[in-house]
Amino acid sequence: MGPTQASISSPIKGGILMNYETLAKSIQESFKKNQQILTFEEFTKLLTEKPRHFLRGSAQYSADMLDHFGRNETPAHKTNAGISFKVFNRPVDGITAKVVGQENVQAHIYNTLKGFSRLGLSNRLILLHGPNGSAKSTLISALMQGLEDYSHTPEGALYTFSWIFPIDRVVRGSLGIRSDADKKASQVSSYANLVDEDIACVIQSELRDHPALLLPIEQRQQFFKTLDLPQSLDFRIPARLLDGGLSHRDQLIFQALLNNYHGDFAQVLKHIRVERFFLSRVYRAGLITVEPQMHVDAHYHQLTMNRSLSQLPSSLQGLNFFSITGDLADSNRGMIDYNDLLKRPIDSYKYLLGACETGRVNIGQAILHLDSVFIGSSNELQLDAFKEYPDFSSFKGRIELIRVPYLLKLSQEQQVYEGMLQSVAGEKAVTPHTVWSIAFWGVLTRLQKPHRERYPSELAQIIDKLSPLDKLRIYDTEEMPERFTNEERKLLRANLSKLQEELSAVPFYEGRSGASARELKAILIDAAQNSEFKTLSPLAVASELRKFVKRVTEYEFLRQDPVDGYHHHEAFIEAMLNEYSTLVDREVRDCLGLYDTKQWMDFMKKYITHLSSLLKKEKMKNPITGGYEEPDQTLLNEFENIVAAPQESAARDQFRQNLIQQIGAWSLDHPKETMDYFRVFPELKQRIEKHFYESQKSLLQKMTTALKHFGTDYEDPNSEGSKLAQQTIENMKKKFGYSTDGAKEVIGFLMSRKY
Repeated sequence: MGPTQASISSPIKGGILMNYETLAKSIQESFKKNQQILTFEEFTKLLTEKPRHFLRGSAQYSADMLDHFGRNETPAHKTNAGISFKVFNRPVDGITAKVVGQENVQAHIYNTLKGFSRLGLSNRLILLHGPNGSAKSTLISALMQGLEDYSHTPEGALYTFSWIFPIDRVVRGSLGIRSDADKKASQVSSYANLVDEDIACVIQSELRDHPALLLPIEQRQQFFKTLDLPQSLDFRIPARLLDGGLSHRDQLIFQALLNNYHGDFAQVLKHIRVERFFLSRVYRAGLITVEPQMHVDAHYHQLTMNRSLSQLPSSLQGLNFFSITGDLADSNRGMIDYNDLLKRPIDSYKYLLGACETGRVNIGQAILHLDSVFIGSSNELQLDAFKEYPDFSSFKGRIELIRVPYLLKLSQEQQVYEGMLQSVAGEKAVTPHTVWSIAFWGVLTRLQKPHRERYPSELAQIIDKLSPLDKLRIYDTEEMPERFTNEERKLLRANLSKLQEELSAVPFYEGRSGASARELKAILIDAAQNSEFKTLSPLAVASELRKFVKRVTEYEFLRQDPVDGYHHHEAFIEAMLNEYSTLVDREVRDCLGLYDTKQWMDFMKKYITHLSSLLKKEKMKNPITGGYEEPDQTLLNEFENIVAAPQESAARDQFRQNLIQQIGAWSLDHPKETMDYFRVFPELKQRIEKHFYESQKSLLQKMTTALKHFGTDYEDPNSEGSKLAQQTIENMKKKFGYSTDGAKEVIGFLMSRKY
């Protein structure tokens, strides 16, 4: 029994059941709106109205796609950040992770595509190269997904054509021999809109060729001159459309029909159905990924005679029809990706030299004309070996090398893992800062020590003192080391671009080695499965990292010799835990309920006010009496004792002068911001907090003891320590999103490490 009306009235839109007729009408209206079937005359009208739109080559189309989805705004002060495109911001197919960072790579790809467009030919293969796991494949996947989505928009419409041959009763006598008695032929202006029952045979353009190629070259070029094309260096009609011709099979059909119609071109065009097509990786329409293999990526074979071909006019049945298939043919008018290109034997892709440079490949008895963007990927070891090959010079001019290093910004590296964290954790709760911990260690493994000999002497002394942790902070937030003087900070900030670019133009560039995102994701998965920890936390990550760094035989970067703190991967775990303890220290203090940040901020503000008056030798107005008094020496001494300021007179005076100078420098750099003393003097804030917690150590120890029995039958809920523990845990859950187990773990770690 077939489906009933009720059984097919199931699609839901807006919560209302959509009946069959509504669904069918909606699909038909969408089909017409998308202009999926056109006559050649209708397409020519579209082309005349929007010539730039419909005469784009694959390179210009790809660049337009990037512009269509838009760019991300780049902060004004990030002058060297490159261009970032929104098409890379989303997970591909909802599965492949989005691209994070790599702004310079995105800009390089875009500028290369624009260069191809100005030339009218994609004459080089774009080769993304970098270490394993640096997002090369993700970048290409995002590009292809963007092209696929763009082809479904009105702005991204693409058209090809098919040959339509009607059955005899529709146009009897219209092919070859005409019948004066038959009036039907003259009444049919195009066979494009015939239904299946009136069609004897359909032959699709095997390369999805552009309909404009049906015009002979001379007439085509004259037609293009009549169009209102933009007078811009950024656009040029591609060479394929200016000087190219139809594919071998299409040209045979065209010439046979033209002969039959004695040169009546209008009659030939009646057989043309212009069809909109959509780029698709799944259906291999213009978007192809080629895995490493050992053969030419196109094939040429004769079509077997089937029933539909037997319905062709007799003048066409005598032709030997050949069909071109394969990756190159399927990629025409789109993009072809050679994944891990250099893993192939070099002889197997020498044909790419000609294909990239001229857009043509010899296949059997035909020449394959292409308009595709060639792109590929390679790791650095394979590229290094390729550069030693005798024929590398021949390839070099046909390849656009684009380096894709590992990320060096902590905030960007964190984004790589955020989307996968909950799925990795499973039923375990995730403790805050877990993503930060894995990203922190990963970025540290990628940093290299600067070479002081490449800088002027004064700057070299500063550069030489930079630790891996200093470099990480500078790259991420431009935070200058606290131990540097104001002058050193100013000089370093003025030369940040030199620091960032120093190791970018050398063979062993910064970001070439270190832990890859793939390896770090595996460590996260192992941490989630570690039964020693009740949550997925930085402590679980640290436990897995300690195991990982022992696998020196498996990972080359683990075998690097430490140099002044760099490449010391085991020490980086301890550095991460130290930084982590500082992070959670602030959170736990905030949640204890014993510490009033505002009170200490006011205390520091009063100290700065009295100190400023003292140095200026001015009296201060008493807000209560209205009289003028000397600065309060007791307040000054109390504050300086708390922050462990120097006691010797000269050193104390220098300490005071430095504070006032730092405030002045900060005010100049942040003229529109309210003064935040704890932000300007984070080291003083830490000393104040340490002083407070030293005074509360006995109570904190009681809380630590109570935590061991928290939530068990041995807990004494009325004890001072238990009450403090319960209050702190509840605050941590509300303020920072901790679980009970996560909060207990963090408090225990902090108390054992610091207090």
